[in-house]
Amino acid sequence: MILKDKKILITGILTDKSIAYASAQVAIENGAQVVATGFGKGLRITERAVKRLSDDIQVYEMDIQNPEQVETAMGNIKDNFGNLDGILHAIAFSPTEAMGGNFMNTTVEDALTSFEVSAFSLKTLSQGFSPILNNPGSIVALDFDNTQAWPGYDWQGVAKSSLQSIVRYLAFYMGKDGVRVNAVAAGPLATTAAKNIPGFGDMDDEWNQRAPLGWDSKDAIPVAKVVNFLLSEFSEAVSGEIIHADGGAHSVGGTMLPK
Repeated sequence: MILKDKKILITGILTDKSIAYASAQVAIENGAQVVATGFGKGLRITERAVKRLSDDIQVYEMDIQNPEQVETAMGNIKDNFGNLDGILHAIAFSPTEAMGGNFMNTTVEDALTSFEVSAFSLKTLSQGFSPILNNPGSIVALDFDNTQAWPGYDWQGVAKSSLQSIVRYLAFYMGKDGVRVNAVAAGPLATTAAKNIPGFGDMDDEWNQRAPLGWDSKDAIPVAKVVNFLLSEFSEAVSGEIIHADGGAHSVGGTMLPK
């Protein structure tokens, strides 16, 4: 069990279809103790979801855009759970006005919301919880391929590009404290968040055609396994990295594979 006795914070658990949920499941199976966060109307949803994993998982309220809540959540987790060995950042949001083909019409305010919640929040989370991160420790963010433009993804795609850069800078600045910072670029999965992405069905179909290993958009476990590898000390020499867990689709040009 690669995470035996490790304490892991998982953000972003909403349903049992999410990468965050699958990551928590794999972490527990590998010996980890898990704690979670949620906020607003989603807090109760998170509380119900984690009950399917274990009755022992505590959920703390934390709105990543509220510095006081981040500080309070960190303090409560420290008092009730102890120091952390790893954190999964599974936080992203774009206003509907910043997606769905609205790229040219998006206001700076909506673009900044996408950036703050989906990218800058990784810095907020990392800095806010750094006082209780053990050495060695690991922070993993969830990413999506952004080496090309995906029509409809729009400013969320821009935010994911920013997220990758933030991963590299955090890896540099936190390395002295023994903290690794990486991201997992997953293929499209049929999560609640994905359903809000215009054109997701077309993207999913193309992925199935391109991925040399094949791709099941209904199974988040393969991605969760990569997340847990990065949370574990098996990745002790890996930092500032973006690992694709997408069936290999990112490495293949065009839209169709030869039969």
